[in-house]
Amino acid sequence: MELTDIFTIPLFQNFTKQMQEEVLERLEYQIDQYPKGEVIIRQGTVCNYLHILMKGKLHVDVVDVSGSKVRVETIRAPRTFATPHIFAQKNLFPATFTVVEEVTLLRATKESVFSLMNSMPLFLQNFLCVSTNCNKCTMTRLRVLTFRGIRNRFIYYLFDHAKEGSDIVELEHNQVQLAEYFGVTRPALAKEIGKLVDEGYISISQGKVKILNRHALSCML
Repeated sequence: MELTDIFTIPLFQNFTKQMQEEVLERLEYQIDQYPKGEVIIRQGTVCNYLHILMKGKLHVDVVDVSGSKVRVETIRAPRTFATPHIFAQKNLFPATFTVVEEVTLLRATKESVFSLMNSMPLFLQNFLCVSTNCNKCTMTRLRVLTFRGIRNRFIYYLFDHAKEGSDIVELEHNQVQLAEYFGVTRPALAKEIGKLVDEGYISISQGKVKILNRHALSCML
């Protein structure tokens, strides 16, 4: 990914050529590369930069109050991440970020980002929209936990992760991670998924779930 390609992400949506040039001139940043397996950010460390994932893929894991590690999501370039936390009162990373595929990461200083916001209303507007979307994964998990029963939690997860217009869901979590995500045991989750398969509601192959009866599953929620 070239540096100018960052203007394809929502944070810089609808920027004119002049605005793009101003960003490159005024933004104070550094670009680093990280190999597969490296932990680039740990939960609880201070967030003083705007982070833009230019290349690669990261696992996002949270350690809960019981000490269990929960896979929240997998993020892929190009995109920003942990955006709301740069200006939070307690600006701490809420999760640990680990490289899945070799990463190229741009970090821009808080001061230069704030300066651009003051002079570019569109940048501020985009930042607020991106920050709202960054909270989606947190809200999704909270929503999952409001459902009673493993079956309902899994069905909601499928609907939430299915791409628009598709009945194929590519699982970002294995069963152990899903069980932690749902707050249940792996055997109990495996049993419930097996029932959904046996009853003809879904099929599973190579880490992908095919929704066979969307209407019936919707009625269960």
